[in-house]
Amino acid sequence: MSQIDSIRAHLLRGKPITPIQALNLFGCFRLAAVIFNIREEGYTVETQMVHRGGKKWASYTLTGYGKR
Repeated sequence: MSQIDSIRAHLLRGKPITPIQALNLFGCFRLAAVIFNIREEGYTVETQMVHRGGKKWASYTLTGYGKR
């Protein structure tokens, strides 16, 4: 299974994903690029910025599907 397939399946199970999770679970260094491709497929993916310990990162959650 490709990285995009694995990440899409993870999101479809209702689980959010962060860049460090994508790296640890799927060996994906460029999660934002994969999310872009998933959005191009017609999925709606919400981005939430997480701020913790003086650092910030994105957390992505699948919220819907519908071709544009």
